[in-house]
Amino acid sequence: MSELTIVRMKRYPIKGLSPEPLNTVNLSAGEGVPGDRLFGFARYNSGFDPTDPKPLPKDRFVVLLKEAGLAGLRTRFDATTQQLEIDVDGRTHCFRMSEPQGKTDAARLLYDTLELQDPEPPRFVSSHPHRFTDVSVVSPKMMNAISVLNLSSVDALSRKLRTDIHPDRFRANIEIDGLPPFSELSSVGSTFVFGDVRLRILSRTKRCAATEVNPETALRDLNIPFLLRTHLGHMDMGVYVEVLDGGTLFAGQKGKCPQE
Repeated sequence: MSELTIVRMKRYPIKGLSPEPLNTVNLSAGEGVPGDRLFGFARYNSGFDPTDPKPLPKDRFVVLLKEAGLAGLRTRFDATTQQLEIDVDGRTHCFRMSEPQGKTDAARLLYDTLELQDPEPPRFVSSHPHRFTDVSVVSPKMMNAISVLNLSSVDALSRKLRTDIHPDRFRANIEIDGLPPFSELSSVGSTFVFGDVRLRILSRTKRCAATEVNPETALRDLNIPFLLRTHLGHMDMGVYVEVLDGGTLFAGQKGKCPQE
């Protein structure tokens, strides 16, 4: 059984926008990371209805899959005050997302900055407890899944490709170290244990074109899905987990995996 270390934790308050680093996180059984992907910018004619939320494909929202320029923006969102800040070309734009005008202005800024080709700007949407996770379309359980990235797998791919691959390409909630490269992919059904917290591995994470985008340059410079398939025979990096037993996680925490 390997000894693991939680290296970093993050949540993504608004789907597609910048992460919020977390030093600690309190998890509950069956739930995702609190505050993770509860908001999004739905594209024109997305079909999302806040009064009757249904899981939709990720391309119905403003995300890196289609808009590499998102990686060039730095955003901060306070879910309590509903204050959104977006840095564009050295200037910080502030929006009060609790007000219709703030939502409209923020959507217009993204529309203009990213040069979206939709007929109209996107809409800022939410419908708690609905989450805009990429795998929400699979099942309610997967909507609340937490993404875990094994940093040794990223390092192994970097060495194979002879280039640095930034872990931020994979937009994980929890980054861990201590596992052999890619061993997590063959551990579906097993459980990570960190103190009182038990996280069961539900599935491997199949990667899409969003990972092509360099988070530091906002350019599509590596076709990660193609390279994974070419060199490893699959398109997977990281896993999704569900919370079996809740508790508190913290950066630097030691844990064990896999455990049947």
